[in-house]
Amino acid sequence: MPESGAAAFLDALVHAGLVERGGDPHTFVPGSDLADRRYAAGYLSWALDANRPYIDRAASFLRDPAAAGARWQREGRRVAVSSRWIGSYGFYPGVVSEVTSRKPRRIVDLGAGAGGLLIHLLTALPDSTGLALDLSPAACEEAGRAARRAGVGDRLQVVNRSIESLVEDHSPVHGADVVHAGFVLHDVVGRPDVLDGVLRTCRASLADGGCLVVTDAVPYVGDPRERRFSTLFTYLHASSMDVRLPPEEEWRAAFHRAGFSDVATTPLRMPGSRMFVAAG
Repeated sequence: MPESGAAAFLDALVHAGLVERGGDPHTFVPGSDLADRRYAAGYLSWALDANRPYIDRAASFLRDPAAAGARWQREGRRVAVSSRWIGSYGFYPGVVSEVTSRKPRRIVDLGAGAGGLLIHLLTALPDSTGLALDLSPAACEEAGRAARRAGVGDRLQVVNRSIESLVEDHSPVHGADVVHAGFVLHDVVGRPDVLDGVLRTCRASLADGGCLVVTDAVPYVGDPRERRFSTLFTYLHASSMDVRLPPEEEWRAAFHRAGFSDVATTPLRMPGSRMFVAAG
């Protein structure tokens, strides 16, 4: 890039408060509140960018959701990155606290997206290894790149597979101390046999004393802090993705059917999100 053009762009970012000047004229650093801005931007990015097909083709999805869904899909990397931005404050801190307190040797993240959560965990737990499983090839490629940049590439295995495949092949979750599933199990709620099969697989494959940590959403939460984004999240999933979000009691019943005897529920910062920890 021409230096004059790059310098003008960076100068604009300085005036916007997004970056700050470093120790010399050619050095710039992120603004002190960039993490806060990125977290807030994640909600808009997810709603308006990751879900762009549903907005651009709204009439088609209203007329024939199944046909429209088969023709126009979301781009996996955009979903993964915007979810990572939201997750940085919205649900990662709660999950990180829960997982790191258990000091697991092996962590599996189902629906890992761009790998942000798992990379954070491996950085905090230098003796741990991890496996990131995701259906999107683009998200898996991004996860691999991010792991190498973070210096944990030798401890992170990336697997491009669906969670449904675990019913037939348990190997990705075998021997895990913690299995985390972030906003992915709701995709199979409409197929109870698949949901129950995945949960039973996780229960049977966990190491002794292991647990399943599920971060997901419940529908149409009426709490004033949660109701707006919860409504958007619930409606988009139901109208454009054919996904019905189950209420808390349905989640808990599914864990018990799979053989978990101890299930705890914690509300998280992202509106409508809940963390379920299933053990026993």
